[in-house]
Amino acid sequence: MYGYTSVLIMGEAKRRKNLGIPPRQKNEDINLPQLDKKAIQHKVRSILYKYPIIPFLFYGTAIVILIGGIFYVTKSL
Repeated sequence: MYGYTSVLIMGEAKRRKNLGIPPRQKNEDINLPQLDKKAIQHKVRSILYKYPIIPFLFYGTAIVILIGGIFYVTKSL
């Protein structure tokens, strides 16, 4: 019985070798595009300089969500 289960639990490489099939061809690695950090940083800074209210809105929204979460947790206790 144990010998039969070893046949069932066999990796693909061993199975291909037993069947006489050549190993699988490895796919080429996917080339991800390179990010230009300086260009992204420049674009973000230019937007923040153009609209200086954005950080205040972001932090204000974060504080409102935090206070709402604290209120929700304390109310449920």
